[in-house]
Amino acid sequence: MQHADKYKPMYFPSPAHTCKWAAKDHIEKPPVWCSVDLRDGNQALIIPMSLEEKIEFFKLLVKIGFKEIEVGFPAASETEYEFCRTLIEQNLIPDDVTIQVLTQAREHIIKKTFEAIKGVKQAVVHLYNSTSVAQREQVFKKSKEDIIQIAVDGAELLKRLTEEDGGNYRFEYSPESFTGTEMDFALDICNAVLDVWKPTKDWPTIINLPATVSHSMPHVYASQIEYMSDNLKYRDSVVLSVHPHNDRGTGVADAELAVLAGADRVEGTLFGNGERTGNVDIVTLALNMFSHGVDPNLDFSNLPAIVEEYEKVTRMHVYERQPYAGQLVFAAFSGSHQDAIAKGMAWRETHDCDKWTVPYLAIDPKDLGREYEADVIRINSQSGKGGIGFLLDKTYGIRIPPQMREEVGYTVKDVSDHAHKELQPEEVLDVFKEKYVNINAPIELLDVHFKREETGIWTELTINKYGVHKVYHGTGNGRLDAVSNALKRHSEIDYTISTYEEHALETGSSSKACAYVAIDGSNDKTYWGVGIDNDIINASVMALISAVNRYMDDINAKK
Repeated sequence: MQHADKYKPMYFPSPAHTCKWAAKDHIEKPPVWCSVDLRDGNQALIIPMSLEEKIEFFKLLVKIGFKEIEVGFPAASETEYEFCRTLIEQNLIPDDVTIQVLTQAREHIIKKTFEAIKGVKQAVVHLYNSTSVAQREQVFKKSKEDIIQIAVDGAELLKRLTEEDGGNYRFEYSPESFTGTEMDFALDICNAVLDVWKPTKDWPTIINLPATVSHSMPHVYASQIEYMSDNLKYRDSVVLSVHPHNDRGTGVADAELAVLAGADRVEGTLFGNGERTGNVDIVTLALNMFSHGVDPNLDFSNLPAIVEEYEKVTRMHVYERQPYAGQLVFAAFSGSHQDAIAKGMAWRETHDCDKWTVPYLAIDPKDLGREYEADVIRINSQSGKGGIGFLLDKTYGIRIPPQMREEVGYTVKDVSDHAHKELQPEEVLDVFKEKYVNINAPIELLDVHFKREETGIWTELTINKYGVHKVYHGTGNGRLDAVSNALKRHSEIDYTISTYEEHALETGSSSKACAYVAIDGSNDKTYWGVGIDNDIINASVMALISAVNRYMDDINAKK
């Protein structure tokens, strides 16, 4: 690409390079979560949510388990202000949930914000002003001292209005565009604000360090967070928060490394909605922790319902490959993947597994309200025998013999390939039935009787062959052998039965039998047939006749 030389790094690395966070390999406990869907996420929507939709979304966030929810920028619009007042006046905020409101460090906006939260049981008032070199030079045209004074004046006003109001408020300060700010200056302005508020352990302050624009690789952000964590005043009374955006596609990595580096709290949105490329995705963050055995203290056990609600009120779409939540993230179309998953699931059924170790699935779909049959094994022309066999087994109770799976796999894949589409489970079943089950042409079974004799089993077989009723007789060492001998005796075909299997087939309230027969023809080819009937004897006979019919069709097609 041309013009790469017009760009340069816009971030400022940490002055200290201890990188203590690098020695940690996983997050041991979840951070404090703060959803900013109703503010940051809402302002990024083409059509912002209505009051009713915001209330519905707020209730969803409460149900998921968020204890801190940023409900908006009350001074920004009438809807934002009205929403805040509605939550308070209609007593919609649970006692264990704290709402958060955002305000610029400007007097009239701060005062409007305090009007919006009057009477609330508890709240976080989130103050911010921009601190980056680009903003100072190009937008505000102010010195570092001027920028610090804006933050200090705002902090003092928050403190004075809180004392006058008597409200139960905590404070949060964000040096907006932190990632484009010199680290020593970011530290100076945060400490100046802290000197105004003088937090204590009983009344902690939130210092939020946003990647308002993501400029660096995640390890640089982590080192910046570690530097601030090590050098902030009142650290034991400060909740260190991060608010990563996703400009470089590293929002999740930024947040995870930031937590390793000392962050106590994460602000983000469901599914990463937000300005530009979005905010950090809290669903992904939380379930990443869950997959490592850490309870995130958020409930995503019915993720499909959350997706449905989210899409309804935001008019956004959760991408099919979105981690954990997308419709296809647990779907395996590849034959080798399907085979490994199917064998992994079978392993769990036969071993006492207390840990989840199924290949290709980092998390058990059922823990998120997903179904194996509908979500894990998906069938198209790329699928394999293992996946198709798994689907028929788990969805319909049809346990195809291992020797038959490859042929069934190719049969189903061929249909998908010619149709250029994914096959739904019922379509896979239809293909299986059409090709293998109870095939009644050119030979149709009308009746069968057996009698035990000294020489073995005798049978009388009544069939319809090419439209003509016939009665065949035969003997054998078993019922199936007797029927087979009767068919061969009166036909110009020769074969041997090479495989026979059977199992009960549960379908609704009735129980049927399913039998599988493979015959090896004189042409050195194997033909499979399947019989399904209420009676296992009839099922086995129909399986044999199905295999014979497929053999005869093949012979006739070549004449």
